[in-house]
Amino acid sequence: MKMFAAAAALCATIGCAKADVRILASPGGQVGPFIELFDKVRESGERVVIDGPCLSACTLVLSMVPGDRICVTRRAVLGFHAARSIDRRGRTYAEPEASEAVLEAYPAPVRGWIVRRGGLTSRLLLLRGRELSAIYPRCR
Repeated sequence: MKMFAAAAALCATIGCAKADVRILASPGGQVGPFIELFDKVRESGERVVIDGPCLSACTLVLSMVPGDRICVTRRAVLGFHAARSIDRRGRTYAEPEASEAVLEAYPAPVRGWIVRRGGLTSRLLLLRGRELSAIYPRCR
């Protein structure tokens, strides 16, 4: 039930539809719920329409759903940064091994784009516009 609630909350945030999953605005968040949701999307065969900001953990969609089932609109923006965790005292710290694993899981064109911009760091890298539509097709 807890997993369903997390998936439902994410659907409310990113806009799940019967034939498509439409990402309208996702700031990201904890990785676990995104992995669960995108695993279900991959298994369902649904297409993912990125139609707004898809930041941080939301970009895991690129690693989990086949690229031929992802399209982007003019409003699409992908935001990448290094993995990080928060300890019990609320302090944020880097997770270099997780960052490397995530980078390696991205499709080669996305990984290359990130590497050409200095890799995954604490700075948010934004992929949008022509650069994004050179990697993923525009939605029809």
